[in-house]
Amino acid sequence: YSRSSWNPDIMPFFSLLSIYSIWKVWVKSEFKWLLVLGISFAFVLQSHYLGLLLVPTMGLFWMLSFLKIYHLPSTIYQPLKRNFIKYSLLGFTSFLILMSPLVIFDARHGWRNFSAIKIFFTERQTTVSARPWTSIPKIWPIFRDDYISRIFVGTNLFWGKFAALAAAIVTFLYTLINKSKIIEFLKSEKPKENQSNIFVSGFLIVVVWILFGLLGMGLYKQHVYDHYFGFIFPAIFLLWGGLSQWVYTNFENDGKILVVTSFILLTVFNLIKNPLRYGANHQLKRAVEVAERIKNESGGNRFNLAVIAERNYEGAYQYFFEKEGDNFVMIDPQKADKTIVSQLFVVCEDFPCQPIN
Repeated sequence: YSRSSWNPDIMPFFSLLSIYSIWKVWVKSEFKWLLVLGISFAFVLQSHYLGLLLVPTMGLFWMLSFLKIYHLPSTIYQPLKRNFIKYSLLGFTSFLILMSPLVIFDARHGWRNFSAIKIFFTERQTTVSARPWTSIPKIWPIFRDDYISRIFVGTNLFWGKFAALAAAIVTFLYTLINKSKIIEFLKSEKPKENQSNIFVSGFLIVVVWILFGLLGMGLYKQHVYDHYFGFIFPAIFLLWGGLSQWVYTNFENDGKILVVTSFILLTVFNLIKNPLRYGANHQLKRAVEVAERIKNESGGNRFNLAVIAERNYEGAYQYFFEKEGDNFVMIDPQKADKTIVSQLFVVCEDFPCQPIN
């Protein structure tokens, strides 16, 4: 996943920072982290619109943070309430400032992005389901086959099923065995900052983070790509690490054997599919060479370009044409007589390639 650079690459880090920020607000009442939350969530949303699926988790724990201080004595409540509201507003303002370039661009160009999002969520029933409950049966298949198998177990679908089952069973066991601790923590107005409560709070926020994420992904009706999981990418690693620690320290030798074995297997599976084992695609070098070849073949005359590819666009080559001042002409269907010229070059990145017709 580190062999190329594009918008979704920053999403896992800033998603994690967003969740960590709201955890600091909820557990430690450190409201200044609301400012960090506003900034980091703006980065999440600008990397991919699926970052919107973080909103339910952040909203829930923002509300729990407020309810926690609401029940305190008035002498403590009033100053905490002022700080909470102040930093909530500062965080929201920071978010708006960082999002403003996108809004200004959209306003200048007929709200094209806003309209696309609106259509995506309201009209295109072939893409997104408008009924949230329909995603519930899909949670387990998405968790097992997409999230665990592809993100966590190096695309090994067979062992991904075992890993998903193990994660679900241990999560259930931890919840069952520590039910009283969890309830006590949730009821407490000011829980002690000991290791047990830190663990419980981390467990709760990560599980909620994953569940809301999977519910949201379940509404999507088309193919789910790996980078769509950017907003919950770190969550499964945190959950597995935390549960491994719990098993290792509470189940004597059997627990230690299970944890060490699973760690070795996961390492092997991920090394087998490590992207560094495969050659780079040299997209930049190839684009330069293709642009140079087309420039020579065109004889200095005007030309159009088409690209037949699964994941690439004309822009990769167009940049170099414009940079070198070549006679490239982009086709405008509304001005076809002026923009369709006598030469058309077709770049084939998929084979077999049949550009005619």
